[in-house]
Amino acid sequence: MTPVDDATLTLVVALLSGVLGLLVGSFLNVVIWRVPRGESIVSPPSACPKCGARIRARENIPVVSWLLLRGRCRSCRASISARYPLVELGTGLLFAAVGWWAGLSAELPAFLYLAGISVALTFIDLDTHRLPDAIVLPAYPVGLVLLSLASWANDDWWALARGGIGAAALFALYFVLMVVRPGGMGFGDVKLAGVLGLYLAWVGWAALVVGAFAAFLVGGVLSIVLLLSGRATRKSGIPFGPFMLLGAWIGIAAGEPLAAAYLSLLN
Repeated sequence: MTPVDDATLTLVVALLSGVLGLLVGSFLNVVIWRVPRGESIVSPPSACPKCGARIRARENIPVVSWLLLRGRCRSCRASISARYPLVELGTGLLFAAVGWWAGLSAELPAFLYLAGISVALTFIDLDTHRLPDAIVLPAYPVGLVLLSLASWANDDWWALARGGIGAAALFALYFVLMVVRPGGMGFGDVKLAGVLGLYLAWVGWAALVVGAFAAFLVGGVLSIVLLLSGRATRKSGIPFGPFMLLGAWIGIAAGEPLAAAYLSLLN
């Protein structure tokens, strides 16, 4: 039997992760809708919000079902938002990217979990300007367990200790910002910062610094764009959670090379 080379194995992991992401994305649509409303994500089964017709299994195939139904309920023909397949497709692509980045590694489950809650928290924060405790707080023990398993498998306990330091440091930074500028930062952002600090520092110090800085850089740039385009005013409340999550992923994926490139400019 011909051995599988690393590139092929990584590609297979990315493809399988992408398929998993499509399925998870379908579930995240439920999470995004129900969690802010305090509803169970388990029951009742998904149904059309207009006529109440339950969604059958064959009508719940990620992306495909929406296309086959032409974006309409089979019973009442009410329009189904295009955001549903976009969340599924976006989650699939993000999972595939994580699979490509991590490959077949012990840390893959931890970062796929982070990818899943990133999608849910981004859309919930955009919709409600909230980062629900029901998602953020469990991310601490779940992330800690998954990263502990990865540290054990990699025989790198310093990575876990570094993650703990990073979690405390980023939590403290956001807490100070919240106190110094009341209204500019919510406590939901502070709690999310601890989770992101755990993951970023587990990857490395450079990932932590770049990820933390990127959140403010991206947030600042996009806020200016929104102001100049008239889509927001100085009094508009712009959720910061999506910028924190995007910045974290920049730090995770490219923190090390970005930091190295920056330091090379100083020499």
